[in-house]
Amino acid sequence: MTAITVIDEPENPLRRAPLVEGTNDFTSVTNIVARVVENKTPKGWYLMFGAAIALLLNLGAMIGYLIFTGIGVWGNNSPVGWGWPIVNFVFWIGIGHAGTLISAILFLFRQKWRTSINRASEAMTIFAVMAAGIFPAIHVGRIWVIWWVFPLPNQMALWPNFKSPLLWDVFAVSTYFTVSLLFWFVGLVPDLATFRDRAAKAGRTVAARVYGAFSLGWHGSNRHWIHYEKAYLILAALSTPLVLSVHSIVSFDFAVSIVPGWHTTIFPPYFVAGAIFSGFGMVLTLMIPARQWLGLQELVTLNHLDNIAKILLLTGTMVGYAYGMEFFIAWYSGSEYEKFCFTNRAFGPYWWAYWIMVSCNVISPQFFWFRSLRRNPMFLFVVSIFVNIGMWFERFVITVSSLNRDFLPSSWGYFSPTIIDILTYAGSFGLFFTFFLLFCRFMPIIAISEVKGVMPQANPHHGHDDHGHGHTAAHTH
Repeated sequence: MTAITVIDEPENPLRRAPLVEGTNDFTSVTNIVARVVENKTPKGWYLMFGAAIALLLNLGAMIGYLIFTGIGVWGNNSPVGWGWPIVNFVFWIGIGHAGTLISAILFLFRQKWRTSINRASEAMTIFAVMAAGIFPAIHVGRIWVIWWVFPLPNQMALWPNFKSPLLWDVFAVSTYFTVSLLFWFVGLVPDLATFRDRAAKAGRTVAARVYGAFSLGWHGSNRHWIHYEKAYLILAALSTPLVLSVHSIVSFDFAVSIVPGWHTTIFPPYFVAGAIFSGFGMVLTLMIPARQWLGLQELVTLNHLDNIAKILLLTGTMVGYAYGMEFFIAWYSGSEYEKFCFTNRAFGPYWWAYWIMVSCNVISPQFFWFRSLRRNPMFLFVVSIFVNIGMWFERFVITVSSLNRDFLPSSWGYFSPTIIDILTYAGSFGLFFTFFLLFCRFMPIIAISEVKGVMPQANPHHGHDDHGHGHTAAHTH
């Protein structure tokens, strides 16, 4: 029977499905991951990379135009002083949540299925936070005096307001980025050493030197592994509270204000659930094409996709609960302004954005109650796109529909993005995909050493039953 046939049999609760399919051993796993880097670059990669570079150049052009012209080129107006830049910032920070959650929290809970997807998810986190960081920097307008936001002595006696959640963002996001980058790099070290040795053996001297520099002299001794596992565990423990704190602090940008629709205590858990939801959606968006084009089906199996779909179902339902609870809180508060704000969200001028959000985030994940749909890569890919669209609209609805009709009806307005808004947002995808494509081309997209650790062959008793008699590897599965 083929591996696919075995997977799609009814699940036996007494037997876990294998995390690596086929007749793979340690050598073949290394070869599967290494061939992505060592084989000739596919033409399709150049096509996608060219498109990503074009979008990245467009981002640079839009930022340059903004600096020379001013933030009037955006659609921000009065009363909608916060527009697409903040929406896009929160969107990208949310995308960056799944990587650290998969790596840190699932690692601490000893969830072995994370091993095939954690490396790409961590890389996604780094690049998403980089894309997010652009927007707070440019939305201040006078970007050439951005150094005023740092607590540096200056002749104008300007000091940042440490009571401002915008400053909390600076510390939270920079800490999250630093720890995530360290966590990602530490996990890469053993695999970079593997790539170094293979490059040296194949006579690729330049590649061997580059991989050698970044592998920090790793030679796989027992002492190295002990230090590596301690460092990885410590970084996982540091990363875990950051997963919860970063998006909670991002939500404080809204929650500590007095604007109706923002001033609510449900925001921190609601934002964290939404961030995990959108982050796992992006993991599917990236990993489904990657496993197909790079030939990783035996390492990133349908079981992995199934588990991600279950998390999407859980977090999507949590987000749907939060949407309903917001209306209850508005009614229970007795505040006319709160009641009006939520009625305006669902039935006001931005009703279309609200119902796109609900359809994509609450309704589309409900299909994952069906096992056959959770294990259909094409269907998963389509739903993951809807999830990311829906989560962008969630941030848009929260930001714009709360501001466009404020306390004074005389100042009500309607926000519409300009072409500069749209092109800047598209350019942020160029930044993200440029780095992600480079990562796929030159780095181990799957954690080789961690995948080997969850294979049956890693068990010292593999191949022997309780009485010491040998038996085939098939039985151990």
